[in-house]
Amino acid sequence: MEVYTSFDKATWQAFKSFDREGPIQMLNLIKLRDKAEYSAGFDTSGERAYAEYSRLSAPVLKRVGGRIVWRGAFELMMIGPQSESWDICFVAEYPSVFAFIEMIRDPAYQEASDHRTAAVADSRLVRLAAQDSGEQFYE
Repeated sequence: MEVYTSFDKATWQAFKSFDREGPIQMLNLIKLRDKAEYSAGFDTSGERAYAEYSRLSAPVLKRVGGRIVWRGAFELMMIGPQSESWDICFVAEYPSVFAFIEMIRDPAYQEASDHRTAAVADSRLVRLAAQDSGEQFYE
């Protein structure tokens, strides 16, 4: 089974080159390790390491104008691999592509991301463009 914990260089370049006006939303699906994997051998759970990442990165998220617009708890895979489940599910919104880039490049965020790296066993990050809600699934 292939796992994903970060974007690769080509995807990062595509993300930066696909700039447009307006906010972007990022769907985050996170599977945590039982035990965090720090290079320094720090002993803690994946959950605690991710909580530390969240605590340290929150001020940076706020500083660039980002916010969490939806958070939920995974319950059941209805369509898709039954082997997939997610410990953390949320959508973050950023005012622009540049704001997300600014966050990633921020030294405080980079320090916080060490905890994310130690915590995450697998993840999905999907860039979205918000659209008006309606009464139909697709308009």
